[in-house]
Amino acid sequence: MNPPEHEELARLLPSPGDPVLPSDRMTQLEAHLMQEITREAPSGSTRPAGRGTFRPRPSRRLAAIAVPVATAAVAVAALLTVGGGAPAPSTDPEAVRLLNRIATVAAGQDAPRVRDDQYVYTLTQGTQQVMDSGRDTFRRSDWHAVDGTRDGLARITVLSGPSGKGTTDMTLEADPNHTTYRELQALPTDTDALYEHVWNATEGQGPTHEEAALEMIGSMLEGATLLPDVDAALYRAAARIPGVTVVDRAKDAAGRTGVGLAFGDGDDRDVWVFGRKNLKYLGSDDVALLDIDVVDEPGRTPPG
Repeated sequence: MNPPEHEELARLLPSPGDPVLPSDRMTQLEAHLMQEITREAPSGSTRPAGRGTFRPRPSRRLAAIAVPVATAAVAVAALLTVGGGAPAPSTDPEAVRLLNRIATVAAGQDAPRVRDDQYVYTLTQGTQQVMDSGRDTFRRSDWHAVDGTRDGLARITVLSGPSGKGTTDMTLEADPNHTTYRELQALPTDTDALYEHVWNATEGQGPTHEEAALEMIGSMLEGATLLPDVDAALYRAAARIPGVTVVDRAKDAAGRTGVGLAFGDGDDRDVWVFGRKNLKYLGSDDVALLDIDVVDEPGRTPPG
């Protein structure tokens, strides 16, 4: 920090006043504060870059300024501002109201009876980059075992794009990292408990903790449509996380128009899309959810 910045920060800080602690204890606390301020921020956990992943948080080295302990909180806040720290996300009252309305609608849906020997069927639509040739538009059907103990099936149909039209089937081996229907069903339906579960599970991830928590909630919205109580709790938990804004006219990956809820910036921006009248979850701007149900075996689709 150069002298002008130091002087400007000094003007922002209040007068220190008289210390209320013994001088030796004051010295120890000041030394500890300076150690904390100068310590490099942790980079956080990482995953490979791409849609639905977290990126490492940039580290920030803070310069030490000798200030009395009584002004420590003010000094740290000022240092973060001088150092270019991003402002904390704000809470949008309109987004909170919409999320709570969506939760009320979700809670009123009927839950199907599901056996362990059945499969969750999902039909989605999206696009995928094909090297440098352009993007394929595809539809994908997935069959995942309800309890995750058996292999499933994926059927991908390319509708248009450089790969050419066609359908490919592939086996989905039982994956311990895939969240099963039973695991979703076991999530707490109390909003406080579910919020704490999500917040604790995403600590240290990013780009920001708020975005990581919302991304985790978004990853569960498809399957949770079959679990009204869990579905409602997820939306109510999302309403407690700052950074969500309403998009009046949003489109899902299949081109359907509805009302959206967005968070993040740039390549990290996600938009959840809902039917304007029925507030049904349509998917996101990346992947549209066209159908979800429970069937008896892989390859079978729901009636109708």
